[in-house]
Amino acid sequence: MDEAAAARARRIHMVVAILDLLEGPGHIAVGSSSPIPATAALLARRRDPTGVRVSLLGSETNNVFTDGNRELFDCAAQGRVGTFFFSGGQIDGAGRINLVGIGAYPRMKVRFPGSFGSAFLYPLVPRVILFREDHTSRTLVDKLDFISAAPGEGRPGDRNDGPRALVTGRCVFAFDPGRRRFRLVRLFPGETLESVAANTGFAFDAGEGDLERPLPAALEREIADVVATEVLRDYPGFARAFAGA
Repeated sequence: MDEAAAARARRIHMVVAILDLLEGPGHIAVGSSSPIPATAALLARRRDPTGVRVSLLGSETNNVFTDGNRELFDCAAQGRVGTFFFSGGQIDGAGRINLVGIGAYPRMKVRFPGSFGSAFLYPLVPRVILFREDHTSRTLVDKLDFISAAPGEGRPGDRNDGPRALVTGRCVFAFDPGRRRFRLVRLFPGETLESVAANTGFAFDAGEGDLERPLPAALEREIADVVATEVLRDYPGFARAFAGA
């Protein structure tokens, strides 16, 4: 399998894993530069057009907000956002993310785009799903260089006690709020417990039973159609690469 085909297969499995986590009706908000979660959210809406509401930040066709991102913060504070997605230059084993940079702050060797409103949003949204296509020990780390945002920890106003899951290009981790620790629950094709452990900087628990799940051909075709007809409008580069593979 060439690199483009491998990337397409990896992204399809990530979309399917995220789709499985989007349970029932509600408002799903997706940040900018997030085509994989956007694909899953739009597919969820296609399956339940009356119950699922999708807001893609920065989109001209899939964004109900008219006053920029300020409305997203207002909706989250009012409890009107059910699901949001976070990635990060670094993610640790407690579900915290680094969106600022690598090295000693403020003179960091590498700078990321910035925290935006992640520290505000993270504990307010009931279902937070973390994602990171690049799964290496440099991105999934034991200790963050900078903590941009962390999940709820039982404080007044917190609506979650941890992320629902972490979906990467290799696997899916579920989060145990009581132990503040991830557990491996799904392996993507070609991956093993050993390969995931070798590329993960934090300790995690291993799930039981068969962690591999077959991908129905019909679902793959459904994802391809959503990318070609809906995702294309907001992420043309992603859609072209997906189709070209």
